[in-house]
Amino acid sequence: MDQGTRTRRSWAVLAAVTAGVLGVAGCDAVGGDAPAPSGTEAKLGRPSPRPTPVWDTSPSSVAAVGDSITRGFDACAVLTDCPEVSWATGGSELVDSLAVRLLGKAGAAERSWNYAVTGARMADLPAQMARAVRRDPQLVAVMAGANDACRVSTAAMTPVADFRADFEEAMRTLREALPRAQVYVASVPDLKRLWSQGRTSALGKQVWKLGICPSMLGDPDALDAAATTRRETVAQRVEDYNEVLAEVCAKDRRCRYDGGAVHAYRFGTAQLSRWDWFHPSVDGQARLAEIAYRTVTAKQPPRP
Repeated sequence: MDQGTRTRRSWAVLAAVTAGVLGVAGCDAVGGDAPAPSGTEAKLGRPSPRPTPVWDTSPSSVAAVGDSITRGFDACAVLTDCPEVSWATGGSELVDSLAVRLLGKAGAAERSWNYAVTGARMADLPAQMARAVRRDPQLVAVMAGANDACRVSTAAMTPVADFRADFEEAMRTLREALPRAQVYVASVPDLKRLWSQGRTSALGKQVWKLGICPSMLGDPDALDAAATTRRETVAQRVEDYNEVLAEVCAKDRRCRYDGGAVHAYRFGTAQLSRWDWFHPSVDGQARLAEIAYRTVTAKQPPRP
């Protein structure tokens, strides 16, 4: 055997031994960051790491966007915002808001922000969301849509396609800035239910004449075919909006829709403002806070 042959065999043996050693060590050809072969963790006695949950049930900051309900409108005084009793971020002990339940009273005062605007529609949500993301919140609470149905007439209600496009734009605004922020989406309340409760108050009906949700509340005592059809049209549009909220939210792994809980909640006179018998009272705001907290802290999202 010549010297060249012996040299080649020596290199072959060395290569085989080296490959065996590397194989035992669990190395691979794509670098140290690649996953080890199946079963390697068990062979080495190390437990496999648990995956990080997508949804955090205890976020450390909250921003709210939406309309008059989230501003506590008419809960403390007539035709006036009262953010102190907001279901989302208020500090009132009578409400125990979502932010207070999650962060504590001191934490809520420092790490929760309310960007909702009375009278806002879904078209206003992208701009509100743009303001909210500047705070870098871990959770954004959304309640919008009632004003899209509460127009001067059913013909003036926001088309469902536009409602969808505006909500999708708001979600894109959030995701472009904060891809890991969580979103809680409340369903639109049952406006027909609010009409049926509020029409028992003579004072409430007088306030309604100032222009509160005329598509549903206009001529509140009329029960003829035209009035009934008008109210049913508004009620159906609200259901359509809620379907959009559920569908768009379902496409985002860090979004939770309340499963229709706010829409299904049977507001009674105790839960309605004593000034307009339409917006939530302080007690009504507390009920909204309960629904939100239950949804945010649940291990699994509610089913629509």
